[in-house]
Amino acid sequence: MNISEQEQDIVIVGGGISGLATALALRRKGIKSMVLERSETLRAAGVGIIMQPNGWRALDQLGVAAKLRQTCTEIPSGVFISVAEGKCRESELPLGKGELRCLKRMELMKALAEELPVESVYLGCRAVSILLDPLTSNPLLQLHDGTLIKAKIVIGCDGVNSIISKFVGVNSPKLFSRCATRGFTYYEGGHSFGDKFRFYSSNDVTLGQLPVTDKLVYWFLTRVLTSQDLSDAKKDPAYITKASLEAIKGFPEEIVELVKNTEPNTLYLTELRYRAPWDLVRTKFRKGTVVVAGDAMHAMCPFISQGGGASLEDAVVLARCLSEKLKQAAEGGGKRLVEEALDEYVRERRMRVFWLSLQTYFIGLAQDNTSKVKKALGIAGLILVFGDQTSHTDYDCGHL
Repeated sequence: MNISEQEQDIVIVGGGISGLATALALRRKGIKSMVLERSETLRAAGVGIIMQPNGWRALDQLGVAAKLRQTCTEIPSGVFISVAEGKCRESELPLGKGELRCLKRMELMKALAEELPVESVYLGCRAVSILLDPLTSNPLLQLHDGTLIKAKIVIGCDGVNSIISKFVGVNSPKLFSRCATRGFTYYEGGHSFGDKFRFYSSNDVTLGQLPVTDKLVYWFLTRVLTSQDLSDAKKDPAYITKASLEAIKGFPEEIVELVKNTEPNTLYLTELRYRAPWDLVRTKFRKGTVVVAGDAMHAMCPFISQGGGASLEDAVVLARCLSEKLKQAAEGGGKRLVEEALDEYVRERRMRVFWLSLQTYFIGLAQDNTSKVKKALGIAGLILVFGDQTSHTDYDCGHL
């Protein structure tokens, strides 16, 4: 069937973790949707994803947690390691209460996609614009090839640079002063890092290292952003490796070897973009029957590793809100009830993502060594507002 032949009930723009999770949550509630993914194949932006207790609660609701637990090691404890002048000082790294694991992003996407009908995900479909039909007020999506799709509901899960978020009035994301590098390192004979989350900190550099399995280790590094990081060099594995090794001079030898031996095709260097916490408080996030979720709603820096978990929470809450109102809509008042459902979803998610974004914002300021004022503000904010800096993992998105 040509996708423009008839009006679609729900169209999800973006086939990443957020879009697939939203489609699956809706399917679990008996609601059909269409996913439009711009790429020719499903692909993950990045390599690993840290899943904390709140994320596992959402995955349990989506029905894929048990399958995913078989692919990765549970991480029961963490170590914070301060590196100075070639010497390391260790202390406990609080992880919160509950289950922590590191997943391969593609394993997560595969688990979500396998639960969806093949015909519900359309690849190579890039949405370039959206407007409201002047007669019906329903959304009209235009694709890159000129195809026009009529929909009753559009959910924007199209990432940081979302065209749907622009349409509903979300401000453009801001560029942060740091960048992140991520990679996988494989150890044929097994690694010796055990099952701990190790977090290293030295001046302007932080590096986190977690086991995925007994042979695979995920690592991430944040450092000051340079002009070269914004050029095409960020796609060159040789440049990424060189810049990373320069950043971790003085780190333990096993960490230097970890970075040096990273599989080149798993290396990713990205600038960090975020939506300001104050924008999340005042933005409506809905226009007509169009709404946003995931990074399109609440892009945040990765300092508390909650971007993926929050996107899964969005999916559960949105599907629950929609299903309750769509049952009533069958008896009349369809569009009004859909808008009420979307507003209810936004109300439930707004303060949750505000607090997550505010905490990451303060951590970012605390890591900024270019300004003593910003650094002091970040540290003070964390102490005064976030006494328990792992409480964000306690959140429960509830049942579908």
